[in-house]
Amino acid sequence: MSRNPRSGQSGDRTELPIERGFPIERVNEIAEKEGRAKQWYRPIYTMHKWWARRPGSLFRAISLYSLLDDETEESAVSLYEPGDNQTLGANGLDEADLLQAVSEVDMEDPESLWEFYPKDVRIDDKKVLDPFMGGGTSLVEASRFGAETVGYDLNPVAWFVTKKELEAGQTDPEELQEAFEEVKEDVADEITQYYRTPCPNGDHEADVVYNFWVKELDCVSCGHTVPLFKDYRVAKGRYDDDDKYNVLCPDCGAVTLVDDWQSESTCKECSHEWIPKNGNVSRGGYYNCPECGQKESITDGHAQQEGYVSKLFAVEYYCRECERDGKPRSIYKGYKKAGSEDKNLAEQARRDWETRTDLHQYVPDEPIPEGHIPSERNPIFDHGYENWTDMFNSRQLLSLALLLSSIDEISDPNVRDFLLLAFGDSLMFQSEFSIYNLQRNNLEGIFRMNSFVPQSEYVENNVWGTEAGRGTFSKTWQKVKRGVEYANAPTERYIQDGENAETEEFAQPVGQNSEVYQGDMRKINAENEYDVVITDPPYYDNIIYSEVSDYFYVWHKILLEDEYPGFAQEKTPRAESIVTNPFLDKTADDFETEIGQALEVVNRVLKDDGTLAFTYHHSDEESWGELLESLCENNFEITATYPINSDLNKFQEAREAVSFDIVIVARPTEDRQPISWNALRRRIVRTAKETREVLEENRELKGGDIGVIEMGKCFQEYSKHHEEVRRGQDIMSAKDVVDEIYGIIQDNTRGEQAIYLDLLEEYNPGYNDLNKHLRHSDASEDQLKEMQLVEMDGGTFSLLDWRDEGRQAYVQDKVEEGDATPLDKAHFLRYRFEEGKSTSEYVGRWSGDDLSDVCEGLATATGDETYLRMIGVDVPLDEYLDQ
Repeated sequence: MSRNPRSGQSGDRTELPIERGFPIERVNEIAEKEGRAKQWYRPIYTMHKWWARRPGSLFRAISLYSLLDDETEESAVSLYEPGDNQTLGANGLDEADLLQAVSEVDMEDPESLWEFYPKDVRIDDKKVLDPFMGGGTSLVEASRFGAETVGYDLNPVAWFVTKKELEAGQTDPEELQEAFEEVKEDVADEITQYYRTPCPNGDHEADVVYNFWVKELDCVSCGHTVPLFKDYRVAKGRYDDDDKYNVLCPDCGAVTLVDDWQSESTCKECSHEWIPKNGNVSRGGYYNCPECGQKESITDGHAQQEGYVSKLFAVEYYCRECERDGKPRSIYKGYKKAGSEDKNLAEQARRDWETRTDLHQYVPDEPIPEGHIPSERNPIFDHGYENWTDMFNSRQLLSLALLLSSIDEISDPNVRDFLLLAFGDSLMFQSEFSIYNLQRNNLEGIFRMNSFVPQSEYVENNVWGTEAGRGTFSKTWQKVKRGVEYANAPTERYIQDGENAETEEFAQPVGQNSEVYQGDMRKINAENEYDVVITDPPYYDNIIYSEVSDYFYVWHKILLEDEYPGFAQEKTPRAESIVTNPFLDKTADDFETEIGQALEVVNRVLKDDGTLAFTYHHSDEESWGELLESLCENNFEITATYPINSDLNKFQEAREAVSFDIVIVARPTEDRQPISWNALRRRIVRTAKETREVLEENRELKGGDIGVIEMGKCFQEYSKHHEEVRRGQDIMSAKDVVDEIYGIIQDNTRGEQAIYLDLLEEYNPGYNDLNKHLRHSDASEDQLKEMQLVEMDGGTFSLLDWRDEGRQAYVQDKVEEGDATPLDKAHFLRYRFEEGKSTSEYVGRWSGDDLSDVCEGLATATGDETYLRMIGVDVPLDEYLDQ
C-alpha cells in the first residue's frame, strides 16, 4: 500500500511536510503541558493578557513543517545545537540530515522531522504573514527560524502586545530592571503605605495582601441595610486547617474558622449561631432582607437608591516580622476582620485621591462605550458603571495613577513601554470585578469569563504588592522580565524517553527581521509575496475583542496616544472587526462576507506555491461547510487537517455539536474539474478508507482524531471540484458535500451496512477481518448476526447474502415493518429479481441516492451487474462507473 494514499494536489507544486503528515501525538503532549504552565514553557506569552492564545509549541511545529520542503537547498538552512551554539555536524547531524528528514515525513510516520524540533534551525529567504496576529504567537515562533515575519491586527492593544514581544529579543533585561528600580524608588513606599494593617499577632504592622469588600443596599420595605453576600465564606482554611473554612460572622463581623460552612456554626468571638451558607443574595439577581424578608431585584434597588455603598469587611494579611521571627505560616499569613484602622486607611486614600488632582490625568476619565458585552451580555450600566473609573475604588485609582505617572517619567520609550506592559497586565487584578477563588485561596481577575461581570462582593488587590498575592505590579513585572530574558535566549521544552526535557539557550533571539502593523488586513496591498500565512483567524461568535480590550486600551492610551496613531481614538475599532456583533447588527452573513474578503487577500499575497496554515475552532457540521465553501470560493484547496488536544469521541457517535481545535492547511488553486457526485463519492470513500487504514495501522491515535484527518483528505478531494460537482442536474454546494462526508466517515466507522460492504471487498474474508473492521466502529458482531449478514458455524466464519434463507426472512420482515435499511432493500429487490417478480413498484417507492449507492457498492464489490439492472441501469458496470 502507498505510504501516502491519494495525496495528489492541483498542479506540480512540491508537497510540504505538513501536508504529508503532522506529529499531532508529539505536539499534543507538549501543548497540553504548556497550557498548564505557560510561564515556564514560554514566558514571553505571559507578559500581557491576550485572549485565546494557541500554544507556542503548536506554532513552532507548524513553522518547522511548513517552511521546509523537498526542494530546499542545503545552503538555505543552518543548524545549531542549543547551548554551545555549535553546528550539528559536530554532533553527528548536519543540514543534509535535516533535508533527508523532510523527505521522509509522511502520514504513516511524520516524526522524522520531529527530531529537529528542539534544535536551533534557521531557514533563509522565507517570508511569513499573520494577518490576524492577536497575541503574536505565530510571528514569535516563525521568527525563531530566521523567517522574515509580518503581522497585522486591527486592535491596537494586540498590536502593542505583539510589538513588545518581538522587540523583547533585542532589549537588554538589565536596562529594564534598572528602570523598574527607579519606579520602585519613586512610588513603591507611597503606594504600599495604603496597604498596611495591624498584625493580629503582635504590636506591629503587616502587609495587606487583599482587602475584601461587599456592596450594600437598603431594604425597600423596612430600610434595613443589607450586605449583598451570596454566603458568608471568606476563604478556605489553609495549612493545618485546610479541611475548614474561614467565614464571616454576620453579627460581630469576626472572621472565624468553622468545620462546615453549609451547616449551623458558632462564632468563636461572640457565640452567634448561624448557617454561613445562607447569604442575602439569591439566584436571578435578587437580595433578601434578613429583617422583614422582602425580596427585591438588585438592579432595581440600585436604581431606586442611586447606587451601592461598599463596605470593607475582611483583610488577608502577610506579616514579614512574624515570618522573620520563625512563626508558623498559619500565624504570619491569614485572614482577619477589617478593623477601624483598616477602614480609616481606606477613607484616607479616598481623601488623598480627591485632593491629588495632579494625578487625575493618569486615569481614564471617559465613559464606557456601549456594546454587546457591557450593554446586553452583562449590562454593567444597570449596576452604575458609566465611566471607566467607576470600575475602581479610590485607593486603586490613587495607587494606579501614582504608578503610571512614575512610568511616564522613564525617558527611554522602549523601556517605558515594557513597564507599561506590566502595568496593563496587572490591571486585570485591580478592579471591583476581581473575586476571591474560594477553593484555591487566591485572586481571580476581571477576564476569567472574557466579559465584564458585576460583583456584589469584590477583592481589592495590593497594587504594588508584597511577597504573597497575585497580579500585583511587582509580580507582573517579574513576568515581563522573564519574558524578555526568554526572548533574548529562548529554550525549548520537549519529551525525551517519556520524561520532560529542556534545551540549553538558543543563540537565535526572538523577533529579528519582524514588522507589525495596526490596521485592517483587508487593506494589505502586497501580491505574490509570502511563502506561508500562519494565523488563528476570527470565528463567528468569537470574543468581541474590541469591547473587552478597551479595558486595557483606555489606560495604555494615556501614555501612548501621542506616540502611536492606533491609540489616538476614543476606543478600539468596532465595525471593522470580523466577528458577529448583535449590538452593531453584524450577523453571521456579514461574518461570512468579511472572512471571504480576508481570504481573498490572503490568496493574493501568497506566492503561487504558497501555503495557508491556520488553527480553527470547530463547533459543528454547519461551520465546517461554511469554512470549506469560503476557502473554495476564494480559490483554496484544503490539503490537510489535524486535531489538536482533542478527544473527539462524540464526532464518531453522532452529528451533534462538538467543540475542538484543528490545524487546517490549504494551498491556492484555480484547477477545478467537473465530476459527478457518484464518482466523487467513490473517491472520497476510498480516500477515507485508505487514510484510516494507514493511521490505524501505524499511529497511536483516537478514533475521533483519525476522523478529523480523514475529513481533511476528503475535503481535499472535494476542493479539486468545487462548484463542479453534479448530482443529477444540480450542482452540489460545499455544505451539501460536508453533510455527505460526515455520513461517509461515520458510516465507515460505525454502521453494520458499511462493515458488510467492507467485508464484501475482502478476498475470502474471515473472522479476523470482521474484528479488524469492527475495531473502530459502533457496529457489533451480535447485530451483524441478528441481521443475518454474518454467521459462525463450528468456528467457520461466513458472509451471507440475499440467497440465505435467514437473510431473506429478516429482510422480508423489515420491509413489511417499514424499517428496512438501503442494504435490506437491495437484498429484497435482488431476491425478487431472481424470482422473476416485479421490482418496479418498490424501485419507484424507494428511488433515491441511498439505494443507488448501495446497489452500486454491491455491484462494485462483487462484480455482479444484476444489482444495477434491477434498479433500471442498462449499461455495463465499467461504463457506469466511468460516467
